[in-house]
Amino acid sequence: MKFSRSLLALMAVIVVAFVVIGVRLVIWSGQSSEGAKAIPSIGGPFQLTDHTGKQVSDRDYRNRYMLIFFGYTFCPDVCPTTLSTVTAAMEKLGPGYAKKVVPIFVTIDPERDSVAVMKEYVNAFSPDIVGLTGTPEEIAKVAKEFKVYAAKVKGDRPENYTVDHSAILYLMGPDGKFVAHFTHGISADDLATGLKKHVG
Repeated sequence: MKFSRSLLALMAVIVVAFVVIGVRLVIWSGQSSEGAKAIPSIGGPFQLTDHTGKQVSDRDYRNRYMLIFFGYTFCPDVCPTTLSTVTAAMEKLGPGYAKKVVPIFVTIDPERDSVAVMKEYVNAFSPDIVGLTGTPEEIAKVAKEFKVYAAKVKGDRPENYTVDHSAILYLMGPDGKFVAHFTHGISADDLATGLKKHVG
């Protein structure tokens, strides 16, 4: 009799435990689903002007990966360092990767970064880098799509402002969708390795 009562008590405990675990899994599942929905998408369609003066859109780069960086030509350190790293990484990967990956530099300072300024700037790093500019409205739209932070910082004169901005390299797939990102300060070797991993 005692054995039967002990067995029933044990079974009751097991049932309660399974119910608690089941409820917890449902809650976790719901949280995961909601969390996934809450993750904002990165990237989107854009229409800008390249450093040769040609009107381009994201669809012009279909079937190639886009390695996109947002910055500006008056940037004192972050932008030239990043573009130098991109150039070195692409050189390490070899000419075959130029057919697979297009490095793109999008200005967040369209007021000063005209087509001519962008052309001179990107050509100083590599002829393979595409510089994109546009109207303030066009730039604001694409910056919003890529969740880019950018804010003017006043200088001693109105034209001498700087721009605080996020410094992330975005790798977008041949379909235009986000694949991966690389943080500021990555070495050329690590960037080349990362590109090999995702591009093949």
